[in-house]
Amino acid sequence: MHDDQTREFLDSLPELEADKTYHFKCHPAVACFNACCSDLNLVLTPYDVLRLRRSLGLGSVEFLRAHTTMHTVPDTGFPEFRLRMIDNQARSCPFVRDAGCSVYPDRPGACRMYPLGRATRPDGQGGVREHFFIVREDHCLGFDEPDEWTGDSWKQDQGFMAYTASNDRYMTLLARIRQAGAPVPEKMGHMATLALYKLDEFQRFIVQTRLFARLDMDEARRKAVLEDEEAALEFAMDWLELMLFHASPNLKPRR
Repeated sequence: MHDDQTREFLDSLPELEADKTYHFKCHPAVACFNACCSDLNLVLTPYDVLRLRRSLGLGSVEFLRAHTTMHTVPDTGFPEFRLRMIDNQARSCPFVRDAGCSVYPDRPGACRMYPLGRATRPDGQGGVREHFFIVREDHCLGFDEPDEWTGDSWKQDQGFMAYTASNDRYMTLLARIRQAGAPVPEKMGHMATLALYKLDEFQRFIVQTRLFARLDMDEARRKAVLEDEEAALEFAMDWLELMLFHASPNLKPRR
């Protein structure tokens, strides 16, 4: 969508009010259990990839090759990875079993929020404006269950807050690129793939290129970036912001 179309779409969504409640529960006794886990067009954020491949015990290159398809987004030049469905009639999710999701504690953010949908856009003050809305699909019987939720209580119950922090930071970076009016050069797109989606490779790149020597960083953060992938992802977004816009509030070049 173009920015005007996106804005119009977001404004048209029925926003879920903070105190509005709905009923929902998904479990194996519900007749439609697992029905929503097929024929998906699921975009994976960098944080989704981090959590999934760590859950599976895979390196980044192995995970991306086995479980994703990739294309370059025309208006940003950044990569976009989508979960690769099984090549069967149902286009089933590769991680779903009869008993449910085999990667449930580390399932992607979009799966985590269902049956809520979440759309965001920059709020003009460095943050994001979000819309939450209920996704009602004809086959879903979970809405007949007695469990009652609000948008906030569902987010807390599903552990979505860790995803929000990382995903919003990433969406803000993409929004800045779009506002600049041109996609990034191809070389920078490749660097974004490395920094955001191949964190184990990116950590090695940092050491091999002595990247820290060119940045004003304290020793504690350097250590965390090389030992903790969440810290590495946060650093990657700061570094890309510095490379693209020559300034980042969280990272400075060494003078």
